[in-house]
Amino acid sequence: MPLPSNPLLDRLGGYPLAAFQDLARALRAEPEPVHDFSIGDPVEPTPEFIRQALIQGNPASSQYPTAAGLPELRHSIAGWVARRFGVQVDPDTQVLPTAGSKEGVFHLPLAIVDPHGDRRAVVWGDPGYPIYERGQLFAGGTSDPVALVEERDWRLDLDELAPERLQSACIAWTNYPHNPTGATVDLDYHRRALATAREHEFVLCSDECYADLYPDADEPPPSLLQAAAADGAAGDLRGLLVAFSLSKRSGMTGYRCGALVGDADLIAAQRMLRPNIGTASPEAMQRAAMAAWSQDEHAAQRRALFNAKRAVVLQFFAEAGIRVGGSNATFYLWFAAPGGDDAAYADALLRHRIIASPGRAFGAAGKGWLRLALVPSVEGCREAVAIWHQAIADGAFPGA
Repeated sequence: MPLPSNPLLDRLGGYPLAAFQDLARALRAEPEPVHDFSIGDPVEPTPEFIRQALIQGNPASSQYPTAAGLPELRHSIAGWVARRFGVQVDPDTQVLPTAGSKEGVFHLPLAIVDPHGDRRAVVWGDPGYPIYERGQLFAGGTSDPVALVEERDWRLDLDELAPERLQSACIAWTNYPHNPTGATVDLDYHRRALATAREHEFVLCSDECYADLYPDADEPPPSLLQAAAADGAAGDLRGLLVAFSLSKRSGMTGYRCGALVGDADLIAAQRMLRPNIGTASPEAMQRAAMAAWSQDEHAAQRRALFNAKRAVVLQFFAEAGIRVGGSNATFYLWFAAPGGDDAAYADALLRHRIIASPGRAFGAAGKGWLRLALVPSVEGCREAVAIWHQAIADGAFPGA
């Protein structure tokens, strides 16, 4: 007799990007070099002051952390929000630390979706971060992906969706700067999205984990929080939640440190939910996060490094005639597959030990595109594009 199994796992399938992690590990075990642009896990060391905060913050007596997080951590997050966006938030009622943004995004619908209600749809942009769809699945929601296209700059325009679609929604996810395309939006976009959410009474969630990764010459990407502060009374965060992360900003992917900021009632619901799951970060990690949220210089230094990598790859794309879409911010580059088949092109790259993510891994609308995560060092990027350039000259790629 087969063992019991949750049927949702069959619907879920494997995590799309996990296979790339396994592949990269296998290739790295071989003697030849591998150039891994697949998973967004940068190789640069975590800044020393953050590592020291982790070490010094490790208590002599280990005790359970609370889901609400240390008060000092919530204050440091609120301080960063004030510096970065000019928005004042209450660290006690409008801020909640999470064990990375992925965990926070996945569990968020459990406190919002009524699995027996009339409004169970979760709206998200396709291509997009797979967790938006997967989180709603376990919460008993229904997925409502909106195809994003190059002609509309990969924007999810909520105000242009059919009214009946908006009336079925309980959550809509926006994500700018956008993964995987690197597209950006202006403050007016957030204002329109917030107005639509309030008119149709669904929760607007904005994933802004790449807010501090943008070209040095550009204006910093705006936040949904700024739209709320500018829309009537300052700090009117009704009906919205924003997810932030230290993973890319501070080189802390393995630390699992993020935050939710927004509506006090929604934050209170998350604080009620989360002790049942056991998702609080260890206190030492929280101390490291406090240090990272409280200092901005290291984030600027990392941004400059990513932009140096960006320049190397973009120059190669221009020379090779490879068309780029989006790619305005984040540390991702989104390019059209020569020949149109993203999977075939990813396979061809793999034969030269270059790993890229086919766009279809992020949803059906991603077919025909590929994502490069600027993970290798600057010199590693130069080596990879030299190999790529020679392979194109040798006719080794489809559609080249």
